Amino acid sequence: MLILGIETSCDETAAAVVSDADVGARLRANLVFTQLEEHRLYGGVVPEIAARSHLERIDALVAEALREAGVDFADLDAIAATTGPGLIGGVMVGMMTAKAIAAVHGKPFVAVNHLEGHALTARLTHDLPFPYLLLLVSGGHCQLLAVEGVGRYRRYGGTIDDAVGEAFDKTAKLLELGYPGGPAVERRARSGDPRRIALPRPMVGRPGCDFSFSGLKTAVRHALGKLESVTPQDRADLAAAFQAAVADVLADRSARALARFQAETGQSGPLVVAGGVAANATLRARLSDVAQAQGTELIAPPMALCTDNGAMIAWAGLERFRLGAVDGLDFPARPRWPLDSLSAPTASTPAATASELAS
Repeated sequence: MLILGIETSCDETAAAVVSDADVGARLRANLVFTQLEEHRLYGGVVPEIAARSHLERIDALVAEALREAGVDFADLDAIAATTGPGLIGGVMVGMMTAKAIAAVHGKPFVAVNHLEGHALTARLTHDLPFPYLLLLVSGGHCQLLAVEGVGRYRRYGGTIDDAVGEAFDKTAKLLELGYPGGPAVERRARSGDPRRIALPRPMVGRPGCDFSFSGLKTAVRHALGKLESVTPQDRADLAAAFQAAVADVLADRSARALARFQAETGQSGPLVVAGGVAANATLRARLSDVAQAQGTELIAPPMALCTDNGAMIAWAGLERFRLGAVDGLDFPARPRWPLDSLSAPTASTPAATASELAS
């Protein structure tokens, strides 16, 4: 089975081809064009610029992905695309491209929730069986979920304000470290002392599995304001203190969720981390300690598959398609689409072609 996946929900234009072969042979092509330089001047993603950039590049990227995979449209079993959540203009570009390909070539179309793409990536890379606990951490999302199957998610907790990736970006902006914020803070933190400046650990020790990062970001701003003259070392120390605080919060919340997951399922784990923030090596190391302390392991996709990419969308589409899920060409784009609102596909659903759906 071969699936083409298209991802355009934010500022990466991506296309990939995956198969259901052995683990090592699943990823046939995975191309990503990042728009960092186009948004760097503004210190964040500008939705209109992102959508126009997707529109300019998506056709060539799809063609190159097919060439790299050594296949043509006729060889594909289905076309998958992110249909939400995300910046609606960007989502529309990728979704309509996928629908057009499906209609012209008579292929089934599979609508993919962007978050489910992240949630199932560990099954692409590690052949991981269900169930497992997922920590999803990105620029727009921060939540803990029990992953029980394709389309079957139970939410243990989430952020009550900022997502962790958003907090990284805003902290980097306060410290004048550049964009994107996550990698910038991580780089500067390497030369900093995380103990010099005390920062709070919001929600640590409290019942439940929710997160809060708005107060931590504000604490960085207040600490910065107390310094008479801000030196490069001050910025490094604040970056290190912020990253350490985030690590403590994620560790505490994840430990609570993992204990709950193990009690409810009677299984030891594992703990899976996904999303752009999962590329942070310091956070990975801390989460690995949490997993080991509770008798399990941390599973994280390769760095290139943590940030937005087409492979995760193609794989989620493949997982849904082989269970019988096919969506109509009138499926709408969704700027908001909670992961725990998905329904599980049923094996009894017939896999219609796009030409049948269009008629």
